[in-house]
Amino acid sequence: MASMEARSLPSPGRLGRTLIRLLMKRATVTANETLADRFRLIALEGPGLMGILWTPGQKIQIAMGSAFVARTYTPIAWNADTGRTCILGYAHGTGPGSDWLRAAVPGTACDIFGPRVSIDIGRPSGPLVVFGDETAIGLAYALAYSVGVSIVAGLFEVGDVEISRSVTSQLNLENCAFFAREVEDAHLPALERELSALASAGAMFVLAGKAASIQRVRRSLKLLDVPSQRIRTKAYWAPGKAGLD
Repeated sequence: MASMEARSLPSPGRLGRTLIRLLMKRATVTANETLADRFRLIALEGPGLMGILWTPGQKIQIAMGSAFVARTYTPIAWNADTGRTCILGYAHGTGPGSDWLRAAVPGTACDIFGPRVSIDIGRPSGPLVVFGDETAIGLAYALAYSVGVSIVAGLFEVGDVEISRSVTSQLNLENCAFFAREVEDAHLPALERELSALASAGAMFVLAGKAASIQRVRRSLKLLDVPSQRIRTKAYWAPGKAGLD
């Protein structure tokens, strides 16, 4: 996930440095690949990342120069033996998180809190459908390549369909449908028409990304009599907010 924000990076004070030392794990950027436009695939490594029990859907928080200013991302993979994890970040615009995604060249040190629970799918008895925007593509990848999980569809509202399709293609993420964002969410009715057949197939729905879109899709699923135990939600961001955690 990646957050929307417009604040400058603060300098860490004594308390912030103490919290970073006590609570966070030191890591180093080993790769920062531009997959397309604003999408960055970043690899992080460090001894503190070794031996970690990671579950797909969990989150990490990366300190933006202070323990009190962090941005949240969803790891797409985690190698506990080598102490290596990867995130797929989406740089919305300007601000600490977006600036860090662009500037984190190999050798850049950072401090990580987590992983911690974000979306817990438990042990799904059926296939998964992931709904979201650009910030949820990493989550879909993490779930698609976890043991015992079958994703039948990814439904994404995006700013640029071809760019987003290029990213999922490079990640070998299949069965994705893209809906170009329109004014006043005029694209959502077409997306909602895809829900009925998926609901009838007994799928579990994982809704992530923009808060308002999640609320609307959740209402549509309720109208289709999808029980709450088959719906998981996590709002990553909302307009005008620095990111939801």
